[in-house]
Amino acid sequence: MTMSINTGLASGIDTGTMINQLMQLEARQQTALKIRLSTTEITASAYRTVNSSLAALTTAADSLLKPETWTSTTASSSAASVAVTAASYAQPGSLTFTVSKVATTASSVSTGRWSSTTTAAGLTSLDIRSADGTVSKGTIALDGTETLEQAAAKINADTALGLKASAVQVAPGEFALQISAGTSGAAAGFTIGGTAFTATTVGQNAELKVGSDTATTSAYTVTSASNTFEGVLSGTTFTVSKEETTPVTVTVAADPAAVATKVSGLVDAINKAISTIKTYTDNTPGSKAGLRGEYAVTSISAQLGQAVSEAVGTDGSPAQIGFQTTREGLITFDKEKFTAALQATPDLAQRIVAGSGVAGEPDAVEGLAARVRDVAKAASDATTGSLTSMAQGQDSVARDIKDRIAAWDIRLTARKAALTRQFTAMETALSSLNNQSNWLAGQLGSLSS
Repeated sequence: MTMSINTGLASGIDTGTMINQLMQLEARQQTALKIRLSTTEITASAYRTVNSSLAALTTAADSLLKPETWTSTTASSSAASVAVTAASYAQPGSLTFTVSKVATTASSVSTGRWSSTTTAAGLTSLDIRSADGTVSKGTIALDGTETLEQAAAKINADTALGLKASAVQVAPGEFALQISAGTSGAAAGFTIGGTAFTATTVGQNAELKVGSDTATTSAYTVTSASNTFEGVLSGTTFTVSKEETTPVTVTVAADPAAVATKVSGLVDAINKAISTIKTYTDNTPGSKAGLRGEYAVTSISAQLGQAVSEAVGTDGSPAQIGFQTTREGLITFDKEKFTAALQATPDLAQRIVAGSGVAGEPDAVEGLAARVRDVAKAASDATTGSLTSMAQGQDSVARDIKDRIAAWDIRLTARKAALTRQFTAMETALSSLNNQSNWLAGQLGSLSS
């Protein structure tokens, strides 16, 4: 849209500056639209920022409504050689055992030795059999021309057998062919027909012995093809690394501290949402907050505080398990008090936070987590949320303003072109008049001579 003309030679007027000043007057409405567009975009962004904090709060509240949250457990082992982990659904319990065996992987090495891995090994087809040699698992076809490296590659290529082979150096300038099972355990064990190979390791399962054999008791064993045992205790996995003749006890116990940490996370999410709302609706003198004084947003903070502080059914106030509100509208959480309540009266603590009954049923009572979730979701839901709708409304206004600004660009371009033509025509007319004046002055001068 920017155009310029030189200072008028005939008039001596700075027409370029004059046109620019006139255009600034013409563009006042467009300038006002640009300011309004900036404000609208800032408002839409503010709505979305608040909306994001409430969406995160919805997620945090939802997690406390899941039953597995309240069955958090911690697992421990009495021996460093036994590592144990518990899933979220693991049930409390314990198991004492000794480790009779650890899992091993079957392997064999060639009896022959070679000075190089790249010369013909002279190996013929290999008959792979079961560990006891009674059942053939398959044959590796070799014709004697393959090098050790090529023989190993053919063995590795036969995925049905599940073997792993490689050329190994057993002494300086001396190589052999090592073949191992792809997995540990007795079932993966193998032998190689003939006398070309000898076993170096026999595949065996890991084995636990639970209990002892006496006149009144009977022990039992638990086996695993690997050193990892799953499901012996519900939801629990433990891994052994060596034999243990001293009894090892694996324990899965309730973990109230883990539940308290999750509840603390909900409180943090509530306070973050309230603080975000306070920042973006700040109505103090001189505030430039994007949602300054917006009641539809500030009221959400009050609703969150109410959701946390009100009594839950007949169970009473959440304050009895560690929740309090401050004068600033934030929430405080006494983690130690909650943990103690969870240990002393776990059902009460769970009902106050997570509610009781089946959602939607007449006798169901919403806990503070569900109430907080409902407030946050009503504002932040991607389809029906009030803040989502407000942000989208601002987006619509911004699109309309952008269209009007674009229309003004066209109008102002045309207007500047018209002004430029008018001033150019004026300069041309003045130049012509000056030429005529100079001619007449010359004629009059010649007559007087």
